[in-house]
Amino acid sequence: MRNQLLTRHFFLVVLSVFLCTSVFAQNRVRLKADYVKIMNGEVYFDMQATAKVNDENVNVSKIELIIYNLVDDEQIEIGKTITNMQGKSKFKLKDLSSLKPDSSNTYNIEITFDGNDAFTGASKSISFKDAAIDAKLVTIDSVNYISATLIDKSTDSLVIGQSLKVQIQRLFKNLPIGEEFNETDEDGTILVPIPEGIPGVDGILTIEVILSESDEFGTVKTIVSAPIGKHIVDESTFDQRTMWSPRSKTPLFLLIFPNLLIFGIWGIIIYLILNLIKINKS
Repeated sequence: MRNQLLTRHFFLVVLSVFLCTSVFAQNRVRLKADYVKIMNGEVYFDMQATAKVNDENVNVSKIELIIYNLVDDEQIEIGKTITNMQGKSKFKLKDLSSLKPDSSNTYNIEITFDGNDAFTGASKSISFKDAAIDAKLVTIDSVNYISATLIDKSTDSLVIGQSLKVQIQRLFKNLPIGEEFNETDEDGTILVPIPEGIPGVDGILTIEVILSESDEFGTVKTIVSAPIGKHIVDESTFDQRTMWSPRSKTPLFLLIFPNLLIFGIWGIIIYLILNLIKINKS
């Protein structure tokens, strides 16, 4: 009897160790998420899934993420998305009115991964309020400035002491202007001078004002087009029929001659086959 009890306990211990080993053998997914709002543009959640596999951080692709809107004790599913090969996913919202805030006008979102054979489940919660950036070009004493005001839309109040980043769009890397941290003053506004002589196609500079990954508001961006740049002509041939253009702009000779060769070869093959059929019948 005692041997039977010892044997039973032994198997229970072995089973427990096996189950624990199986659980810990799975890799734990880590989720990162940010709310992004582009003024007069897209509103979306920017997400990424990573995991530590064999002591190396890797992107987790092709997993399903479920997005919930949390309102009081209610969990409302608003959609699903699949991560790409870089472990990233972008879930677009029609507009912010498709979500429900809580009593403090805060939007609460939970992003979950239910797990699979290779990875354990994970979740990520984010909270944010609705904010807006009102930016414009102003000229003071012949100096051009970008003026931007940050507004808390939930209370229509000015936001003081938040850092805004100002940069000019460039082809490879955007050009930052102003201080590294441009904090909003008591009027919720920053005033950043724009250096002279910055080149722009047809003299147009595309200026971005960004509130980046704020704990309270997420990421908010607005874009201002300013005709104050050094005039240059766009000599790019990207949209013309060149070897380095998109597929829809393939040079005509690459469309015509290869197709003529293909049709010619197939024509000869069909002609030979027809002649072989005639010879066989005769």
